[in-house]
Formats: sequence, C-alpha cells, structure tokens
Amino acid sequence: MDNHSNTTNKKALLSLAIGGFGIGLTEFVIMGILPNIADSMGISISKAGHFIAIYALGVVVGGPFMARITSKLSPKKTLLFLMVWFTVFNTLSSFSGNYWTMMLFRFLSGMPHGAFFGIGAVVSGYLAKAGKAAQAMAIMFSGLTVANIIGVPLGTYIGQEWHWSFSFMLVGVAGIATLASLYFWMPKQSLEETDASNTNSASEGLKSKKLWALIALTTIGTGGFFAWYSYIAPLVINITNLSEATVGYVMIVAGVGMFVGNFLGARMVEHFPPVKCVVISLLSMTTILLINSFLASNTIAVFVISFIVGMITFSVTAPIQIAIIKAAKGAEKLGSSMNQSAFNMGNASGAYFGGLPMVFGLPVTYASVVGAILACIGAGIGIAILYAQKSISKKKSKESVCA
Repeated sequence: MDNHSNTTNKKALLSLAIGGFGIGLTEFVIMGILPNIADSMGISISKAGHFIAIYALGVVVGGPFMARITSKLSPKKTLLFLMVWFTVFNTLSSFSGNYWTMMLFRFLSGMPHGAFFGIGAVVSGYLAKAGKAAQAMAIMFSGLTVANIIGVPLGTYIGQEWHWSFSFMLVGVAGIATLASLYFWMPKQSLEETDASNTNSASEGLKSKKLWALIALTTIGTGGFFAWYSYIAPLVINITNLSEATVGYVMIVAGVGMFVGNFLGARMVEHFPPVKCVVISLLSMTTILLINSFLASNTIAVFVISFIVGMITFSVTAPIQIAIIKAAKGAEKLGSSMNQSAFNMGNASGAYFGGLPMVFGLPVTYASVVGAILACIGAGIGIAILYAQKSISKKKSKESVCA
C-alpha cells in the first residue's frame, strides 16, 4: 500500500466517482418518486417506504458479504463485478410490477453499494500520490454528492413527469457508464498488491477494538444527520411554511453543502489526525442541529442550515474512511465496506429515532434535537478513542524508556 506513484491517476478516480453518482442516484431518487410508485402499485406511501428500508438492509448485509466473496479477485475485477450486479438489478427494478418483486430487486440493488465504496476507498488511496489519499477518496465520494445536486432532482423530475420506471433506467445508464470507464481507465497490474492480506492478518484486523469503536461511531454519529434529513419535507412544509416544491431546492442546497464538505474533510486530514477531524465535525453538527430546532421557522435560516448540515456531514467521510482503513490492518477492504454498512445503519436508526418525538405528538423540530443527541454520542465515542490512543502511546513510551 505504500508504493504510491508520483502523480494521482485522475481518470481512474473519475471512474469511481461515476460509480458513486449512480449509487447516490438510486439511494436518494426513490424518496422523490415514492408517491408515484405507490400509485402505480396500488399501495400506501408508508408501505412504499419499505423500498427505502430494504435498500439500506441490502447495503448492510451486502457490504461484508460482497467483500468476502470477491476477496480472491483483483480490485479492478471486483469493482467490475460489483457494478455489473448493480446495473442489472437497478435496471430490473424498472420492470417491477408489484410490491414483492420491487422489494427483492431493491434489496439486491443495495448489496454492492458498501463494497463498491469500501474497496473504492482502498483503491483510491493507492491511486493517489503520497500524502493525497484523503483528496483521492474525496474525488470518489464527490460522485455521491453530485448525484444529490443534479442526479436526484433530474431523476425525480423524469419519474414524476413520465413514469417512475424511467428513473431506475437512468440509474442503469449510470451503471453502464461506470462499467465502461472502469474497464478502460482503471489500471490492472499496479493494483494487484492493494490487498495482499492473508486470512490470518484479515481476522486479526477484524479483532481490533478500535475498528469496532469506529463502526459504532459511524452508525450513531451519522444517524444524527439522517434524523434531520429524513424529515426535511415536513420541516420545510409545516414549520417553515414553504411550498412542497421548495423541498427540492432545500435538498439541492444540502447537496451543494455535501459537495463542499467532502473536500473540506480531505483538507482537514492534512492538518489533524483522522479521528480528531471526525470529533470536530460531529461536535459542530451537534451545535448546528440544536440551532436548527430553534430557527426552523425562518426561511433564510432553513437554507443556510441545510447547507451547513450537508457540509459538516460529508466532512466526516474521508477522515472516518482513513481511520477505518488504518484500524483494520490486513482487512482493509472488509473494514472499509463494513463502514459503509454502518453508514446505512445510521440511515435507518436515525430515521427511526428522529421520528419518535412525533409519535408522542411533538413537532418535527424535535427530530433535529434527536439528531444533535446522536451526533454528540458519536463525538463522545471519538473522544474515547483519542483518549485510549493517548494512553497506549504513553504506555509504549514508558516501556521503551524502561527497556
């Protein structure tokens, strides 16, 4: 993993970003076309919501599963395999005529998600020149953020104006574009050694307490963002008293924030240790979500806060991925994929906990308070990891002095 070239392979990183765009499109476009799918299948919107949850479950299950079954393949072949799977099942989703068929295809569509980003994060670090691994990861994840700015609004418009199935065909087109770019731009030979781990070192890497603490941090900390983001529509419509059409604009502003935050996080890693970057971001998120619960009725504040929350959330992406790869010595691909599963568990748990106050009759602004609590707990786990690291390094320095 140390044999970095003197230049960053930008074409190969762009192929990963195109894949990130397709994944971001399929994950988030369904939220905008849910009523259309529900009408078409003759089911309630809440039942159609199961298609969002089953995708997230596919990501959680698929991350470690896909990393395991592709462990003997080279990184390039692995990425091609994952993208073929992704393209096939997202395209098949277009032809789902009923609830159960759609549930099956959405689950299968989610399976390559975590492994693609997980393995892509390891590969992008290798494709970068020395000291630029975080920026290379940011380029890959930029595809996900661009999907939120351009892809999701476009896919939503197509699904609402024509038919929801065309939105998934658009995902299939993104998958084919990724396959072509990976095939032609991703180098083969130089990547063979990116995961030269044997089974023993892989299992040792998975025994790391720090790795599991970081996965808990991702699940709980990013759950703070999803507690807020899952209820952005009722917040904008019922609290800020803006039209339904405005929700799309607020989401685009949040997407622009995600794009900026993605590269901000990569810059932070150049100045601070990765876990410290994550703690700074999560404490900032705690603060801004609490502010949101008070200022949500103000139109300007909602747009500004949406940008800031999006920016802070994605500033966590590169630092946490680097911390995970370092902690999972010998099992980098698997650890990195598991972190993507953790991100999606944060998606599901954040949406669940964020909705609880409304069950008890409290206004939707309390979803932001729940988000702030989750982000704060995540920051607490990060502080505990930093403290544990400090104690270990002190112990080692004492032992070296005694020796």
